[in-house]
Amino acid sequence: MQSAWLVLLIVGGYIAILAAISFLSGRSARTSSSFASGGKVFPAVVIGFLMGSEFIGTTASVGTAQAAYESGISAAWNVVSLGVGFILFSLLLARKYRKLGEITISGALASHFGNRVRVATSLVMICALLIVSVSVYASGGAVLASLLDIDKSFAIALVGVLATAYVSVGGMRSVVYTNLLHAIVMLVGIVVLVVVATTRVGGLGELTAKLPPGMFSLDGVGLSQIFAWMLAGVGATFATQYIVQAITTVGDSVKAQRAGFYSSLFLICYGFLAAFIGVCTAVLFPHIDSIQALPSLIVDLDPLLAGVVVAGLAGAMFGTIAALSIGASTLLFKDFYQPYFNPKADERRNLVFIRVAAGVTGLLPIVLALYASDVLAVTFLAKALRATLAVLVLLMFYAPRYGTRNGALWTIMIALVATIGWFLAGSPFGVDEAYVAVTVPIVVMTLSQLFRRRGADAPAEATSTEPVAR
Repeated sequence: MQSAWLVLLIVGGYIAILAAISFLSGRSARTSSSFASGGKVFPAVVIGFLMGSEFIGTTASVGTAQAAYESGISAAWNVVSLGVGFILFSLLLARKYRKLGEITISGALASHFGNRVRVATSLVMICALLIVSVSVYASGGAVLASLLDIDKSFAIALVGVLATAYVSVGGMRSVVYTNLLHAIVMLVGIVVLVVVATTRVGGLGELTAKLPPGMFSLDGVGLSQIFAWMLAGVGATFATQYIVQAITTVGDSVKAQRAGFYSSLFLICYGFLAAFIGVCTAVLFPHIDSIQALPSLIVDLDPLLAGVVVAGLAGAMFGTIAALSIGASTLLFKDFYQPYFNPKADERRNLVFIRVAAGVTGLLPIVLALYASDVLAVTFLAKALRATLAVLVLLMFYAPRYGTRNGALWTIMIALVATIGWFLAGSPFGVDEAYVAVTVPIVVMTLSQLFRRRGADAPAEATSTEPVAR
């Protein structure tokens, strides 16, 4: 890339701004509660961009362009499905989550299904978040390494350390402010690429003339694939730790609902823009490896514009990593450290632990990403695992007496083994693991309802005296 020093300078300036925001935010994170929740009420539009930016990592940007290069504009559904998920989230769950007042997905389910489900949920969610982190580090580091002409391992480590540092220092408040900045820079960057790509192709008329009609079909990737993306995407929005944590930072239930709609608008626009870039590069660079669809366009940009776009890609990684680490550290703190190792709630020890946990959950995936060879596919697996929890969430809010507490526990354990096993088996019969993740809780909870003996197992609606962690 010509004038690579200018690109590095722009990215370096962007990182310096993040550092300043984190430092200033850290002055307000003086308790474990303020570290995890931000310590104040935030506007709905800010939280909307915050929740949406968690899903716009390099996989969404580079991966969507790659899929569109191969299959056409319908590749946008892998991100649009998340936007649809947020619309349903706003209509069905935003008010209920806000009213419940829990800042963890495990705490929300525990309020209905009991402590054993809390622990099982927390373990599944932490694993899912770390899986996504490994994927983001590996794919994002590889892309930035090629764009900035630096070593891949160094790029992975650099991004991981910087993102972890500003989360550990500033907590949730720094994540809110920096992810808003990330979202703005990402949108600017993707719009710049769309304008450049359209101009170089020669306009929409030339684009449609040079590609087969199937590239512009909304179901080009196949209805089965689109539906699988929908299941995983909706499940991820319904039952992700970071979403539950973010939605509690708005003032009331109405604003919580509005925040979900803002997220959906952001994601739907971003998905189609990224896919459009992939379609354009199929004309501009017809013989490249598809993974290079978006990077190839960036390399050809003016250095100033390239710097903005690369900063946007870096921001995409920073935003996702920050969301994942703050979510995982909050689960470790609320579900394991505080109840079992600090029952007297010594606030100094609480704050130290949650800061350290944020650092560990941010840095650990770096080590795994350095040695990972194929981690992109497991991102979708992590979404599928969360789809299982989403079914339990819907039952908790809309069918509270359906199934049992034991059924909920068995649901999580069986779904974990079955979904991962189905994935490792290569999705037999062409059935995606997302279908397995959704089917298991429906079947298990139905069986627990049918075979429940009076008095032998309490219904899902809490009726026992078992303590529930808050």
